[in-house]
Amino acid sequence: MRSFKRLLTGGILITIWSVSASSQQLTLPDAIRIAQENSYDAQLARFSFLASYWTYRSFKAELLPSVNLNGGLANFDHSLVAVRNYEDGQVAYVNNNSMTNHLTLSLDQQIAATGGRVSLQSYLYRLDQFSYDEKTYNSQPLRVSYTQPLRSFNALKWEKKTAPVEYQIAQKGYLTAMQDVTLRVTGLFFSVLSAQSDYKQSLATLQDREALFGMAKKRLELGTTTKSEVLQLELSLLNARVAVNKEKLELDDRMYQFFSYLRVTDYENSELIPPYVVPEVLLNADEVLQKAIANSSHTLEQRQQMLNVEKALAQAKSSKGLQLTLSGEVGFSQTGSTFNDAYRRLRDNEIVGLTLSLPIFDWGVSRGRVKMAEARMEVTRTKLEQAHSDYMQDLRKKVLQFNTQPMQCRDALRAQEIAEERYGITRRRFETGAVSVTDLNTAQQEMESAKSQYISQLQTFWTDYYTLQKSTLYDWINRMDIEVDFREMINDK
Repeated sequence: MRSFKRLLTGGILITIWSVSASSQQLTLPDAIRIAQENSYDAQLARFSFLASYWTYRSFKAELLPSVNLNGGLANFDHSLVAVRNYEDGQVAYVNNNSMTNHLTLSLDQQIAATGGRVSLQSYLYRLDQFSYDEKTYNSQPLRVSYTQPLRSFNALKWEKKTAPVEYQIAQKGYLTAMQDVTLRVTGLFFSVLSAQSDYKQSLATLQDREALFGMAKKRLELGTTTKSEVLQLELSLLNARVAVNKEKLELDDRMYQFFSYLRVTDYENSELIPPYVVPEVLLNADEVLQKAIANSSHTLEQRQQMLNVEKALAQAKSSKGLQLTLSGEVGFSQTGSTFNDAYRRLRDNEIVGLTLSLPIFDWGVSRGRVKMAEARMEVTRTKLEQAHSDYMQDLRKKVLQFNTQPMQCRDALRAQEIAEERYGITRRRFETGAVSVTDLNTAQQEMESAKSQYISQLQTFWTDYYTLQKSTLYDWINRMDIEVDFREMINDK
């Protein structure tokens, strides 16, 4: 059912795109939605997050009790074994013809706080000696054992600190990857938009030049223009035809790259709609910094690096000096020639022991490891402080740069309107013979440059906006955090 829901969601997006394609319109938000659901980058980000989730899930499972069954069945041994006479010490080889079977059922639990391990076990052993036609059972119906390292490195305790941070980074990483998809789509979208604008302009120019060339030939017959201007217009017409073919090929290539990224194949009649409406968004640098610290993975990644070096230091310190391990077990045991006898009149079974290891002289190896770990921790702390300062300063620069974009977009739009109006005036003056072909070409080039500049300015605005959205994981237009229902994503798999 969940897979069906995912297919249905994808189908709805493709249906929306199909309607849009048939009407020859596709907006930037539409393209972003399709890419975040359908692109290979989005799929890779999704699978990468799921891998991190199952890693975290496996760690959490390690904190829970585990039930285990171990044993050896039908271990047959027919060989010569060495036997020493306890009176004179003489060694003789005797024939061994036996089979052993044993099973252990245990309930095990690791103690993260102390690094110890407690186990509740039930054990049964059977020995068959075929040469003597004897059977021996050895049972331990109940045995509780505990092992506790003292002054040793507690890996599980540190993993309990680092694993949740790594999982949170994975969540933030997925959201950031989706914003990378948005930025990639934005770049491809405006690349097509620019080629689309150039192609439309080349068609309009060709139509203009055909009309003006026909008009110039009539004026030449009337003697109101020169042969040179007619030839110049004819040359301009030929160049316009070449430009149309060139711009069409460029448009086709960029369209293929764009829709290939979206994984959409039917785009022959498509047309991208420029996001002409630029929202009036003025950002406050302090608010952006607060959102970046609260929402992005920057703080979590710095914390993770510090935890790693602190973990390395703790491991170096714990491996220095005396190492102790306390172990003990209590329970009941019995042996017998029959299964029932092995469970009658159970005997107490207690074992307690302490093992130790103390390097007498290691030439300062342990001390050197501690000092190296301390130095690495200080280096990491200094680097992180500098990285944090650079990160904050870079965000401030991005905010200042973005806040200038709405005004620049308005200026670029006004420049395009002026250039178009000027070209219209110049063209009418050319028709009356008041200006030359050179003046007309100059006005046309200024108009094309203004249109190109306007699209470029729109791209800069949206690229800067989505870059800040990626850094803060916050939608500044709708004033809301960017979130994903990770539980639904996990359940869909």
